[in-house]
This record gives sequence, structure tokens and C-alpha cells, in this order.
Amino acid sequence: MTTAATQEQIRPHTLILTRPQVASLLTIEECIPAVERIFRMHGEGKTSPPGILGVRAAEGGFHIKAGVAGLGRNYFVAKINANFPENGRRFGLPSIQGLIILADADRGDPLAVMDSIEITIQRTGAATAVAAKHLSRGDSRVATICGCGNQGRIQLQSLLSVRPLERAFLYDVDPERARSLAAEFTGPLKVQPVTLGDLPSAVRQSDICVTCTPSRRFFLEREWISPGTFIAAVGADSEEKQELDPLLFRGTRIVADILDQSATIGDLHHALESGVLRRSDVHAELGEIVAGRKEGRISNDEITIFDSTGMALQDAAAAALVYEKASRSGAGQFVTFN
Repeated sequence: MTTAATQEQIRPHTLILTRPQVASLLTIEECIPAVERIFRMHGEGKTSPPGILGVRAAEGGFHIKAGVAGLGRNYFVAKINANFPENGRRFGLPSIQGLIILADADRGDPLAVMDSIEITIQRTGAATAVAAKHLSRGDSRVATICGCGNQGRIQLQSLLSVRPLERAFLYDVDPERARSLAAEFTGPLKVQPVTLGDLPSAVRQSDICVTCTPSRRFFLEREWISPGTFIAAVGADSEEKQELDPLLFRGTRIVADILDQSATIGDLHHALESGVLRRSDVHAELGEIVAGRKEGRISNDEITIFDSTGMALQDAAAAALVYEKASRSGAGQFVTFN
């Protein structure tokens, strides 16, 4: 018979973690293998299909991404993110902010509620690193990063984890942000801020090009791209956003994180709508390549594109890692909701 005292002992307690606490518990070096593992599991058919719901608002929008993953323990994750591009200029707030709820997928009890910003930043950079391992040339030395906010920073850090970069060009509509980010990187990596007029030349010299901006009109032109380039299209995560010329998708090896998402909210969907290609022209999802079910890059001359819209399983992998580290270290604060 369960007594009131016993019920009190087994009552679920939920861990609350702030952004600084999450940041202290998660590194990109840990996040990359965690994200690679979840892509592999997805490619092997060992995860349930993740879900997404988008809701528009006057000055931005919200999206909810949810999924279940067996990571030693069965976890359910739901991330609620707000994306308001003018927040910095108008209010001094982050453009992207939100919360992640982590629950036990066998019992349903909420295990943790944590700030989503650091997890979103790092798991997105980690996905690019995983894609670059399979889709960029192994001897890639030069990269261009378009968009020099927090995402631009983590994208460059992630690429440095998997490719021997020697030079990086940084572009932002705000030149000061590009200069500021360039100043953060010291050592053998040569980092050069570039303006819009310099961008075509920078891209032509690059082995890797990452776009992580809130642009609503494509700016990366087909004619700028040299044979053998790997492109990670990161910024377009809603129907209104676009960074890549749709013609870039013609005759290239296209890989999506989640095909249904990319065909709906990624840069891919603009190419589909314009009639440049069909869904059947997409080579693979990244998980299929990581799992060895489909090939990645097959020649040094082919252009490869990773359309990264961000899947809930990436959030699950990173959030589970943070939760387990916090549980061992005693970080955060427990509350009881019921």
C-alpha cells in the first residue's frame, strides 16, 4: 500500500536550468558527437519522426519542435522558440529565445525545463559539423560565413572541429559585427571581414560556405560557387526566409536534415516552388548518410548542399546531455509542479 509519505518521495521533481547554467554544461566538442549519434539513429530508423508546428505573429513567429529519442533512457523533448528578427534593434533582446521541456517518455513526468538559446545555437552548429564531415572535401582550407551573430560564431567553431581551415571570410549586413567576430579568432586561422561587394570574391575562393542569416531574399548567387564547394544553408527555417539562389540546387548533391521540413520551410522549398527541381532530386537526409545507407560526397568537383532546418531530435540529444550532466553535478534548481 502506498502511503502519503511514499507518494511524496516518488513525486516527480523538475530541474530548472537558466541560460548561463546550460552554457556551462554544454560544449561544442560534446555536442557534435551527440548530434551525430542522433542523426545516425534517425537514419537507422531507430527514432520516431519528429514534429513541428509554426505560428506566425505580427513581428515574427513561434515554432514548436517535438520528438522522442531513446538515449539510454527514453526522452521526450518539446522546444518552444520565438523568432523575432528585430528584437535586438528594438528592444535589446535576442532574436531567438525560448524554452525546452524534457520529459521521461515512459512515464510522462517532466524532468527539466531549460532555456533554449544555447542548445539551439550549439546543436545547429553541430549539425553543420556533421554534414561537413560527409559532404565537404577533406582538404577544405577556406570558408565563408554569412551572418556574424551567435550562430556565425558557433558555425566557424564547429567547422574548425572537423576541417583544417586556414582562412575564413566573415560577412554581415552590419560590418561591425563581422569585424567584432573576426577579432575573437586568434592564432593560425586568418579571419577577414568582407563587405557585400567583396562577398562574391570570398565565396569563389571558399571550399565551404555557411549562410546563417534572417534574410528573406536570396543573396548567395549560383555564379559565385566554385566546383567542389560545400554549402550549409542554415538560416532559412520558415517559409519567408531565403538565402540561396534556387538555381544553386540544380545539378548539385542535395542533403536535407529532415526532407519534409526542408521542403516546407527550408531553402529547398523555394527551389521546389520555382520548379528548379523535384523532391525526388534530393539525394538523402543527413541521417541516411551518417548511418551509411547512402553516399556522401563522391567527387572533389561536385557541389554539395546541406539544407539545415533544425530537427527536434537534435534538441533532444543536446538537452538530454545537459540534463544528465546537471543531475550529476547538482546544477540548477528542482521544483515540484504537482
